[in-house]
Amino acid sequence: MDSFDILVVGSGHGGTHTAVALRQRGFTGTVAIASAEDEPPYQRPPLSKGYLSRDLDFERILLRPPGFWAGRGVTLLGGHRVDGVNPGRREVRTSDGTRIGYGSLVWAAGSTARTLDCQGDRLAGIHILRSRADADTVAREIPEVSEVIVVGGGYIGLEVAASLTKLGLAVSVVEPLPRVLSRTCAEPVSRFFEREHRRHGVALHLGVGVAAFGGAKGRVTSAVLTDGSVLPAQMAIVGIGARPAVSALRMAGAGGGDGVDVDADGRTTLSGIYAIGDCAAQVAPFGGGARLRLESVQNAVDQADAVAAALTGAPRPAPAPATFWSDQYGHRLRIVGLSHGSDATVVRGDLASDSFSVVHLRRGRVAAIESVNATKDFAAGRGLVAAAIEAEPGRLADPEVPLRDLLRPGRHPAPSV
Repeated sequence: MDSFDILVVGSGHGGTHTAVALRQRGFTGTVAIASAEDEPPYQRPPLSKGYLSRDLDFERILLRPPGFWAGRGVTLLGGHRVDGVNPGRREVRTSDGTRIGYGSLVWAAGSTARTLDCQGDRLAGIHILRSRADADTVAREIPEVSEVIVVGGGYIGLEVAASLTKLGLAVSVVEPLPRVLSRTCAEPVSRFFEREHRRHGVALHLGVGVAAFGGAKGRVTSAVLTDGSVLPAQMAIVGIGARPAVSALRMAGAGGGDGVDVDADGRTTLSGIYAIGDCAAQVAPFGGGARLRLESVQNAVDQADAVAAALTGAPRPAPAPATFWSDQYGHRLRIVGLSHGSDATVVRGDLASDSFSVVHLRRGRVAAIESVNATKDFAAGRGLVAAAIEAEPGRLADPEVPLRDLLRPGRHPAPSV
């Protein structure tokens, strides 16, 4: 049985950065990264954007050059899906029965896509988009497709819709809630992106869901919506969220509700086991005390740094506000902070323009900023959120007042995170 001082499960941003951060902090023990995919570590966000539209080839979305990992003494265990953990024996079991030992385990397995449960949901041509293989399958089928249904109006769904529209396909988005991005953004941001999608020819069906798929010869040909309407399609992409990939940790006894609970150093309730990224629920920095799972590249990297520090005895890095981003039709949405628990919003700029921001306040202090093509607002927002700046709504709303002017050292004491 192979054994490593530190075994990382998951080869996304969080898992790979853990290995890099360990070496940067002088760790000289053995490190391995186990991944279900037999691919070198790559970025997942471009799958729904540049990689799907073929603006980027696979080499350009690799997280590191091919020879990097061996050069850093990191063993890549591709094609090893870990489905069992034995904390007492300090070993994991893979789907083919292989056992791998560890001194410390870092669980960075991410999440798995939610799927629809309806009539016809197993027809050919219905896809999720979570891996390179998924994106390649969609790309191979595109030449035979003219109409596509995207189920879900979140980040993934809208990015896929924009990419497929760019390729000349007729795209319909089906979202059961009354607006797109409703779980993550304020209404003005939702309405902006609805406008942009319609301007590019996307048909938005809001407030309805998919009741069933129709097909012929085993392949999807249409979707029946919950209002009875029928949309023709030769392909459907389902982007309705994800579940944390934590079943192995749960079976081993890890505590938590949505995901597994971790402390500020990434420790789970299981001895010697850490968790980071999409699957880890933490008391989020600058989140008003809420325990949350944050599906964010930046958060996964920050947690990886915290775990690497804990494993090497280095000081814990200072917490940073969470950030999120999305690109659609050349428009960049950037978010800093968490709007969870906010009680007021301030619109900054002209909603009819291509550049504005929405500031979320929690008890009068800046909790989050959603910026559409407003780079300076986003850049200043990091400091505003980190310091929980108390600001007058009138000044926040005035685009002639740079947000950085609100960051006066010593003016507002930063509260506990």
